[in-house]
Amino acid sequence: MSRARQKVVGVLGGMGPLATADFYTKLVRLTPARTDQDHLRVLIDSNPKIPDRTAALRGDGPDPTEALVATAQGLERAGADLIAIPCNSAHAYLDQIRRSVGIPVLDIMEEVAAAAAALVPRPRAAGVLATSGTMQARLYHRALASRGIDVVEPAAAEQERVTAAIRSVKAGDLGATVRERVREVAAALIGRGAQVVVLGCTELPLVTDRQAISVPVLDGTEVLAVAAVRTALPSEAEEFPGSPERSTTLRSPGMAEVPGIPRAGSSKPAGRP
Repeated sequence: MSRARQKVVGVLGGMGPLATADFYTKLVRLTPARTDQDHLRVLIDSNPKIPDRTAALRGDGPDPTEALVATAQGLERAGADLIAIPCNSAHAYLDQIRRSVGIPVLDIMEEVAAAAAALVPRPRAAGVLATSGTMQARLYHRALASRGIDVVEPAAAEQERVTAAIRSVKAGDLGATVRERVREVAAALIGRGAQVVVLGCTELPLVTDRQAISVPVLDGTEVLAVAAVRTALPSEAEEFPGSPERSTTLRSPGMAEVPGIPRAGSSKPAGRP
């Protein structure tokens, strides 16, 4: 690989720290590399001091915009060529972040929606598991609706279980009780017509057993990592024996449900196993 053409990935993280670590792990696993030097340079600002995004969206906490913008600008000054934000709720402030920097900032909702639309068969409805702030801001609703996919939302009591699971992960609890909460809500969404489940909070992949869910599962963290690697690597196709595929069919070792993740806006299909 020609390292001179690689872009430096900036990670606006810390929301929360464990989710950021999960994103970086997936980014490394997805990179087709044979040596340390083949890997991407990654600048991570894990800034857990950014005010709670969901609290702000609900009107119960301080506005995180200033902290998000300052962190993004710091990554740009440090040499990042693009920014990924492994926090779904923070994307409610994506426009302000993008206006504050001169480098691309990836959109996790657009990437996930493109992946959902590329599934075969194409789903008519997606069950979304996310924070109440993300749901209230209708971030996934807009991205999926632009591709003709409806959103199946958790009922109020189900959303409380999702919120409890997210809080548990932030507190370091990845145990069976938390996993069962996620599985039960996913099953309820499937029962109401969801043909794919979107993990729309970066804490949730840490407590989701995909094999226990009867429809394809889109891990937003993983999809964002795919987009970051795809954007950062040279555009020319290169051969890496034994490595994951690149370009629009880049996948991670655990992405059994989504054999191909297209670029946002692409119409290239991703087949089911």
